[in-house]
Amino acid sequence: RRTNYSCASWRPIHLQINYLIIMLSSCFVRVARRSAASAPAATMAARRSMAAAAAPSTVVSSSFNDGPPSVFDKIVKVTIIDPSGARRIIPAMVGQTLYAACDLNGVDLGPSSSGPPQEKVRSTTWTEPLYGEGAASGFDHVLLQGGNEGVEIAEPAHDNEKKMIEEYWDADEIFPESRLASQVEINAKMDGMVVYVPDRIVDDIP
Repeated sequence: RRTNYSCASWRPIHLQINYLIIMLSSCFVRVARRSAASAPAATMAARRSMAAAAAPSTVVSSSFNDGPPSVFDKIVKVTIIDPSGARRIIPAMVGQTLYAACDLNGVDLGPSSSGPPQEKVRSTTWTEPLYGEGAASGFDHVLLQGGNEGVEIAEPAHDNEKKMIEEYWDADEIFPESRLASQVEINAKMDGMVVYVPDRIVDDIP
């Protein structure tokens, strides 16, 4: 008598296992699709919010809107008044000396002889000795604008600078605003500062 075998009865066992795995995977995919289609609107909105939060922000910082750093951010304008009363505005780089700024812009302050600084004020309680020569002449005498914020926060004159001013200039030519240009370091707060240049001392005698 002929026996009627089912299709599955004669298949190898590994093929039957693969067939069951494929069928189960298809069932899981259909269930997942149906669940996603029937998800509440609130859940979908929450997913969108999370995706928006995870996305990189396109808002550009205001610091980038100002453009890249420029050398002009380190330049201040200084007004020079000569003995005749004529005014001239020159650029000065933050960190350089007032003498160097004047020399680069053709303002004659006489010769300058200055070595490394004697000391450097690091804080209100500490002045570091650097053992330099400091000012060695007093030709480059100038008067800095009183009340200027940059002048007020600038490092005050050291004893050697005061000594050179007193040796080269008469008492009636020295004022509280008197400084040697080679000893004044330009800072950002000196923008708009006024500098008066007194009559020069004769410095070309052999």
